[in-house]
Amino acid sequence: MGATLATKTRSRGRRTGGTYRPMAEINVTPFVDVMLVLLIVFMVAAPLLTSGVAVDLPSSEANAIPDPDNKPIEITLAEDGKIYIGDTEIKEERLKFQLEAMITAGNASDERRVYIRADKGLEYGRVMRMIGSINAAGFSKVALISENDGQ
Repeated sequence: MGATLATKTRSRGRRTGGTYRPMAEINVTPFVDVMLVLLIVFMVAAPLLTSGVAVDLPSSEANAIPDPDNKPIEITLAEDGKIYIGDTEIKEERLKFQLEAMITAGNASDERRVYIRADKGLEYGRVMRMIGSINAAGFSKVALISENDGQ
């Protein structure tokens, strides 16, 4: 993978002009070593980049929602009934007040998206109560997150 240029060298016994040219070869071994280390680092770090609490999401044929510049608020409803905003657990009765506090503190606006990640084994009424609390807090853009069937 390297290139070698013709060199004029001094040979024993005769004179050929006497100039040395540097050998121009690229050593790619250090480059390959660094790339392999980076590949391993990213392979180990990629599973850690998943967001929120692990839940068993239902399947859907819907297209993915385009990601706007402002990061959405992710609310997770786990199988055991616990509610999380991001990674922080919160009581169901405090959800509305927490979201209202986010709007008044300037951390969010009513135009900001709220993504709901609910376990597929939960009852419909439980998810609807949570959507009602989110809407009562002043958020109008609510989306339900599902797994894509790969179609």
